[in-house]
Amino acid sequence: MSDDFVTLYDSTLRDGAQTPGVDLSLQDKHAIATALDDFGIDYIEGGFAGSNPLDAEFFASPPSLCRSRLTSFGMTRRANVAARQDKGLRQLDESGVTTLCLVGKASLFQVTHALEVGRDENLAMIKDSFAFLHNSKRELFFDAEHFFDGFKDNENYAMQCLQAAVDGGASVVVLCDTNGGTMSDEVERITQQVVAQYPNCVVGIHTHDDTGQAVANSLAAVRAGARHVQGTLNGLGERCGNANLITIIPNLMIKMGMKTRIDDDGLRQLAALSHKVDDILNRAPYPRAPYVGQKSFAHKGGLHGSAIAKKTSTYEHIDPKDVGNERQLIVSQQAGRSIMKGRLEQLEIADINTARLDEFIGLVKAKEHEGYAYDGALASFEMLARKHFGLYKPFYKIKHYRVVDEYQKRSYAEIEFSPKGKGISSYGNGPVHALDLCLRRALEAFYPSLATMTLEDYKVRILNSDAHTQARILVRIGCHDTAGRHWETVGVSTNVIEASFEALNDAIAWKLTHDNTEDS
Repeated sequence: MSDDFVTLYDSTLRDGAQTPGVDLSLQDKHAIATALDDFGIDYIEGGFAGSNPLDAEFFASPPSLCRSRLTSFGMTRRANVAARQDKGLRQLDESGVTTLCLVGKASLFQVTHALEVGRDENLAMIKDSFAFLHNSKRELFFDAEHFFDGFKDNENYAMQCLQAAVDGGASVVVLCDTNGGTMSDEVERITQQVVAQYPNCVVGIHTHDDTGQAVANSLAAVRAGARHVQGTLNGLGERCGNANLITIIPNLMIKMGMKTRIDDDGLRQLAALSHKVDDILNRAPYPRAPYVGQKSFAHKGGLHGSAIAKKTSTYEHIDPKDVGNERQLIVSQQAGRSIMKGRLEQLEIADINTARLDEFIGLVKAKEHEGYAYDGALASFEMLARKHFGLYKPFYKIKHYRVVDEYQKRSYAEIEFSPKGKGISSYGNGPVHALDLCLRRALEAFYPSLATMTLEDYKVRILNSDAHTQARILVRIGCHDTAGRHWETVGVSTNVIEASFEALNDAIAWKLTHDNTEDS
């Protein structure tokens, strides 16, 4: 390997599974592992072989990987127990996994207060464990837990822990900032010392984000000579999370010029990988995530939009397409002609004369004055634009709807379509749910693709609280479909049901428009 090559080690299926609110099923683990393999990650840590029924089942029937190597996490032997008699090490030995990552204490404070064993016994635990598992067919990594804290407390002992692992057969020593409290300059300085002492051994980095520096600390370690980086997708992990590989990878490749097994075509799949994991976990993607967020390349101010229209590098540090993202020109009361025209061109609404464009700008500003917020509901903006410029053909027309909400009973909705539509009714858990079901019952017979659409978010906000119960209500609805598209719509009214119905109508209209469905 060249000196500028970095191997990437993903621990989403083990460290990431410790995220509060994340519960991975066997199918989830298989799906994430397959996505990582398709992307080209070097190592996928599947969990701890044999430690629990789920991980045992995963390693008993692992996914078929083409590009990545499956790794099992493990721990050094228990105190005062021979390595060959340690149940955990025997399970690793018998698992058939050829890449193993063992964690052991590298801090004398932790050895004394957490393990409560002697300093020499901890060194023996590390060396014996690697010696027991070492053979010519295996790769062995040492996760030196609490290494940076241990180094600052007792440099000599922390380095002895690394040496014990190397003596036992470890080929990679991974320096762990387990509590996530080390500063970037400390990480760089300490990693540099380790790299100098172990020129024939790969030095790795494993950081946590408790001070918001996990990515910066990982990059600092690479600057100091580390060539193995561990992390998770989207920064999953306990407490504040682990180093986010989704952010680390483009920083390594684009900003630092480092090489990985991921090529430029692979890097263009970065946003898709990030969103796929969120989809598997049923989590809403963070819209302002670096590189891959929906708002990462969004421009709202008129000055920004005008400059972007002339040269994108005025307000963008990279081309969004390089990481599989896209530019967004957000409409708002701050938007000028350039940003509005650019946004419409993105929607393939072009060749607009100045007077017509100015009319539309006035319409948008009037709507936003009423409370509409299109910067977070671009699907509603698109439908507004299509209708204004005569580019929208309605898929259905509603004559009227009625909602009945009785105390301690299910809500009832009825919709009559025009001109000769028959009334459709449905019950639901609340008025909005009843309306949603009613619309779907009526429309799915004509537009089957609506069955692939799911409402993933529903938010209500009061716009003028001083009006009390007569206040205007903003409703925002988020949707996705099986094609991987996410879109948001908005409705505003003094009636929460009317605002909800407006947002729901826009969501369905956007879906049908983008499915290129013919009016029936």
